[in-house]
Amino acid sequence: MLFAKNNKAFYKKKPTIALNGELIDLSSPVVMGVLNCTPDSFYDGGAYNSDIAILTRAGQIIEQGGRFIDLGGMSTRPGAIEISAKEELSRLIPAVKSVRKEFPQIALSIDSYRSEVIKVLHAEVGDFLVNDVSGGQFDDQMFLTVAALNLPYLLMHSKGKSSDMQDNPQYKDVVKEIIFYLSNQIQKLKQAGISDILIDPGFGFGKTADHNFELLNRLDSFAIFELPIVVGLSRKSMICKLLDIDPSESLNGTTVLNTMALSNGCDILRVHDVKEAIEAIRLVEKTKIHSQC
Repeated sequence: MLFAKNNKAFYKKKPTIALNGELIDLSSPVVMGVLNCTPDSFYDGGAYNSDIAILTRAGQIIEQGGRFIDLGGMSTRPGAIEISAKEELSRLIPAVKSVRKEFPQIALSIDSYRSEVIKVLHAEVGDFLVNDVSGGQFDDQMFLTVAALNLPYLLMHSKGKSSDMQDNPQYKDVVKEIIFYLSNQIQKLKQAGISDILIDPGFGFGKTADHNFELLNRLDSFAIFELPIVVGLSRKSMICKLLDIDPSESLNGTTVLNTMALSNGCDILRVHDVKEAIEAIRLVEKTKIHSQC
């Protein structure tokens, strides 16, 4: 829905998504906590390789205020090696089953671009959000699978696979090109019968640092879709390279960029550091309240 205020166009986003028979309220931003069940993720690879470590991390995300737990079994960092679906499932099945059993009320997100993985996990634990970094590009059965299972879907933009996406990515206008891409994929999703759609411009996935900062600066352009916007900036190289620091030192930079994303229309922050993201949300929301007075 488009309406005008002070001669400026505003878009009214869909305020909820349906998951597990529940409506998740996104009228105020929420946090998605990352739980990587991988040995090679860029920041916390190998940290959660046991049932105790996985459940401890899941409990921490919930205790600190996370609304979603995003579980992944294959690293999608630049240069990561693609593993088989069998190996991805061998990492994800025990982790997802343990988290679902211990914390049945938490909303789960599964970070995978394989429809086979989605089918198997759904049979094991029921409904979850599908977080597909490929936006349906790597598996032509993904949209049909998500529709058949009636799952919400997070559509992300990526230019190439992990092995080559950072090999000199180029755009004439990064925002316009990603909007065009998302528009086409959203149309396909709706034609498949998927109604709960979220979007992610894909910071760091086939973009240079300058592309990423341009996306962040113009994030409000994606409000045109009237869909929830997910942002994943947490400890990424755009911070580390600019500040000449390691990911372990990048929490402050992450919080600064998360704050900018919230100010520009982000609805879900996907992060490693839940407590700090929640604090950023509370402060930005308070600022918005006072700016409307």
